[in-house]
Amino acid sequence: MRLIPAFAVLSLLAACTQDPPQGPDRPEPPAPPPVLGGVDLGQPLRALGAEPFWGVDITPTAIKYAGVDRPEQTAPNPGPTITGTTAAYATQTVQGDRLEITLIATECSDGMSDRTYPLTARVVIGAETLQGCAASTAAIMGGGESGPVQ
Repeated sequence: MRLIPAFAVLSLLAACTQDPPQGPDRPEPPAPPPVLGGVDLGQPLRALGAEPFWGVDITPTAIKYAGVDRPEQTAPNPGPTITGTTAAYATQTVQGDRLEITLIATECSDGMSDRTYPLTARVVIGAETLQGCAASTAAIMGGGESGPVQ
């Protein structure tokens, strides 16, 4: 019977437990989606406001604006630029209007209901500036008529 020296066994075990090397054959794991005020910005979002009534839907690929007595406009979603407690989207609609959305991680009341939202929204479309609130679309659709939208 032949014995294997202890250092040889340890070397074999160490070789089996090492992480594979990173490199061109092994892609980096994807970065986690950005989160602002507890809201995952990688999921569909909705910003909304009153006087005049308006809404902006933000999906991973597109942004759609709709307002009372205003034409619906769409734009590509370039993704947010996050600075501290603010996320900003800057794009241009297919109709040629600039569209800028700023989301701020501060609680917001829409002024028309008893709901509170985790984000305050400012939308500039063309020459118009709108103020409102925002949250994930799922939270808005699943929330009640009052209380926090989470």
